[in-house]
Amino acid sequence: MKPARLAIGLIGAALLAACVHTTNSTKPLANPTQAAQINLQLGYDYMQQGDLATAKQKLERARTEDPRNAAVHSALGLLYDRLGQAEDADKEFRASVSLTPSDPQTINQYAVYLCSHGRAPDGVRYFEQAANNPLYRTPWVAYTNAGVCLHGARRDAEAAQLFARALQSNPAYAEAVFQASDLDLSQHNYAEARARIELYLAHNIATPDVLLLGYRVALAQSDAVAQTIFAARLLKEYPNSEQARALTASRNNPG
Repeated sequence: MKPARLAIGLIGAALLAACVHTTNSTKPLANPTQAAQINLQLGYDYMQQGDLATAKQKLERARTEDPRNAAVHSALGLLYDRLGQAEDADKEFRASVSLTPSDPQTINQYAVYLCSHGRAPDGVRYFEQAANNPLYRTPWVAYTNAGVCLHGARRDAEAAQLFARALQSNPAYAEAVFQASDLDLSQHNYAEARARIELYLAHNIATPDVLLLGYRVALAQSDAVAQTIFAARLLKEYPNSEQARALTASRNNPG
C-alpha cells in the first residue's frame, strides 16, 4: 500500500487555490485582508523552498492580519507539522475547520493530518464527513483516503469497505482500483484483484501503478502470459516511469 500519498496533494492544492499571486507593484496595500493574502502566498512559497523560518514569520504575520482566514490557519497547521509542533498544528487545523465547517476541502485537510498522526478513527470520521457533503465534488477521493487511513491502522476489513464505496462513487478512479486491489493482493485474494484490474483497464486509460500491480498479481498467480502482457504495456506506455524502473529491477533481480 502507499499510505497517505494523496494527502499531501490535497493540502497543497487547497493552499495554492486560497493564495493570491504577489506582484512587483509598490502600491500601498488596501487593507489587512489583502496583506494577509500576500503573506499567505509568501509563506507557502517559502515552505516549498524549505525556508521554514521565513515561512513561519510570514504565515504568523498573515494570521495577525486576518485571523479569520481559514487558509492561513491550514497553512500554519502544515508548517507546524513540518516543524514537529504537533499541538500547535492540531490547533491551527481545528481553527481552520471551525471557520469553514461546511467546506469539505478544509475538513479533508484536517483528516489527512489526523491519519498521518495515528488518529485513524478521527481522521476517518472527518473524511466521511467530507464525502457526505453535497458541496464536495469528488467523494471517492475522501473514501479512498479513509480506506488508506484504516489500512495504516491495520483495520483492513473496514478499509476494503471504504475502497468499495469509492469505486461505487466512481468506478474509473484509478487510485481506488489500485488501493483495493493492492489490499486484495496482500491478503492473497488474487482472483478478486485481477478481475478488478482487468475491468478497469477494459474501460479506462491505464496508469503505471495499475499496470505494475497487474504484473504483481499475475506473478502471484504464476500466470506467465499475463505477466508478459502487463510488463509489455507498462514498458511501452510508461517507459520512463518509476514503476517501469521498479519492474525492470525486479525482473533483473528475482527473489
